[in-house]
Amino acid sequence: MTNPLNAELAAELMRRLAVDQHARGVREGEDDVESDWEAMGEVDADNTAWLKTVVAEHGWPGHTLVGEDAADAAWLLIQHADRDLPFQLHGLQLLTAAVEAGEALPRHFAYLTDRCQVAQQQEQTYGTQYFDDNKGRFGPRPVVDPARLDERRAAVGLGPHAEYDAEIRARYGYPPTASDGQSTR
Repeated sequence: MTNPLNAELAAELMRRLAVDQHARGVREGEDDVESDWEAMGEVDADNTAWLKTVVAEHGWPGHTLVGEDAADAAWLLIQHADRDLPFQLHGLQLLTAAVEAGEALPRHFAYLTDRCQVAQQQEQTYGTQYFDDNKGRFGPRPVVDPARLDERRAAVGLGPHAEYDAEIRARYGYPPTASDGQSTR
């Protein structure tokens, strides 16, 4: 959608996304740099407080209200609201309804579902969340019914987990998974 109903809200979501990504070391037009953990915490807290006011006033900022790019930004901001699990769970409810109404992407639902499950010490459904113990161990958090993982991923528009795993390992500098399913590192 090229003309969201609330262009001002869309612009603010995009501004906040840029700040979020900058704190995480993502720089447009240049190589990524180290994340600034202190800045990330401050940015996430500010974005969470702000997003709470947005959803209280507007509900989930979906495609019609803010456009696809800004709706994507809203999803990323709630993904990073890890210090407020009750808000993430509320956001998951709103996002679920938005997906059903065609106002949000099913893959956003999948990522936030996994994020909330991991925060609650549950097995994740879609295999999107990873761990790094800083001792050379890296991989996906435990997944429910791994034999049907790719089927669940396909249902929400995600590719095969093996491809995602290779992409994540490359992004974070870990070697590909060995044939036995264990990292070679």
